[in-house]
Amino acid sequence: MAVDRLLPTDEARELVDLARQIADKVLDPIVDQHEKNETYPDGVFATLGEAGLLSLPYPEEWGGGGQPYEVYLQVLEELAARWAAVAVAVSVHSLSCHPLMSFGTDEQRQRWLPDMLGGSTIGAYSLSEPQAGSDAAALTCRATAVDGGYRISGAKAWITHGGVADFYNLFARTGEGSQGISCFLVPRGTEGLTFGKPEEKMGLHSVPTTTAHYDDAFLDEDRRIGTEGQGLQIAFSALDSGRLGIAAVAVGLAQAALDEAVTYSQERTTFGRKIIDHQGLAFLLADMAAAVDSARATYIDAARRRDAGLPYSRHASVAKLTATDAAMKVTTDAVQVFGGAGYTRDYRVERYMREAKITQIFEGTNQIQRLVISRHLARG
Repeated sequence: MAVDRLLPTDEARELVDLARQIADKVLDPIVDQHEKNETYPDGVFATLGEAGLLSLPYPEEWGGGGQPYEVYLQVLEELAARWAAVAVAVSVHSLSCHPLMSFGTDEQRQRWLPDMLGGSTIGAYSLSEPQAGSDAAALTCRATAVDGGYRISGAKAWITHGGVADFYNLFARTGEGSQGISCFLVPRGTEGLTFGKPEEKMGLHSVPTTTAHYDDAFLDEDRRIGTEGQGLQIAFSALDSGRLGIAAVAVGLAQAALDEAVTYSQERTTFGRKIIDHQGLAFLLADMAAAVDSARATYIDAARRRDAGLPYSRHASVAKLTATDAAMKVTTDAVQVFGGAGYTRDYRVERYMREAKITQIFEGTNQIQRLVISRHLARG
C-alpha cells in the first residue's frame, strides 16, 4: 500500500510519486527473477539516473537534485520496498559521491561530478578490508607516493557493486596511525586492479559484493581527494549519511513485509474467518505496523536535523539501530503470518527476512551503533 507521507513541498511529493511509479513499473516486475537467478539488472541504474534519482541530495549547480535529505531518504525507502539490493546500491552510490563533493577541488568536481550525479557513472565505497571492518584505523592497503602519483598495493573487502561500478572511493594508507589514511578516486579499468569472485550472500543477490586487489596499481596525483592524511575524516564524515540511507532501506523492506502480511491475512481463512480477524494475529500485525512507523520517524527526525545543519551523528546511529532491528523483527513476523508458506520461496517474505539481516551489519554493525550512541551520552 502507498505510504501516506508528510513531505515539505509539492515538488517533493511529485518526486516521491515518481520514484513510486518507477519502482512499481520498472523494479517490481523483474526483481524476483534477478534475485532468484542472481543476475545483475542491466539498465536499471541508467533508468534511475535519467529520472534524476541518483543525485537528489546534492546541489543543483553540480547536476544534483538539490533536495533535502528528508526527501531523498523517502525516495530511497520507496525503491527499497520493491528491490532492496537496488536501493542499497543507490545509497552506496550517493555515499560514493560525498568525498568528491565535500573535499574535492573545483577542478576535480568539474571533471568528474556531473557524470557521477547524472547517473552516467555508478560509484562504490571501498573502505573495509578483510581484517579491518569497523576498525578503519587498522587499514593496511597502502598508497606509496611516486613521481606523478601513487602506487597502490593491498586488498579491500565487502565492496557493493564491486567489479561493476565505474569508480571506487579508495581509502589507503599513506602514513602511520589514524592520521595516515588518504582518500582516492579510482576509475574502473585501472591497470593492476582486479576483483574477486562475488560473495555468496544470504540475500541482495542481484548486485555483486566483492573483494578488490591492488597489485602496484598506479593512480595520478589528481586522483587523491583532499590532503594526505585526511582519509578517515572524509570516511567518517560520510558514514552518518550512509547510516541514514541504510535506515531508509530497512524501513522500505519492513513496509513491504508488512504489506504482504496484511494482504495475505485478509485472503487466508481458518476456522471460517479471515486470519486477520483472529485477535492474536491482528495484534501481531499491529505491532509490526507500530515498528515500521516508529522506525520511519527516527530516520526522518535525523534527516531533518541534518537538513537544518544541526548535529545528527547520534540520531543517525539511533535511526540505523532502530530501523534495522525493526526490519529484522517485522520481516521475521511476516514469515510467521504466512505460516509454513512463508518458509517457502513461493512468497517474497522469506527473501525480505534474509535481506533484512544485512542491514544490521553494514555501515557499522548495530553493536557499533550502540557504542556511538553511548559515547555521545558519556560526553553529555
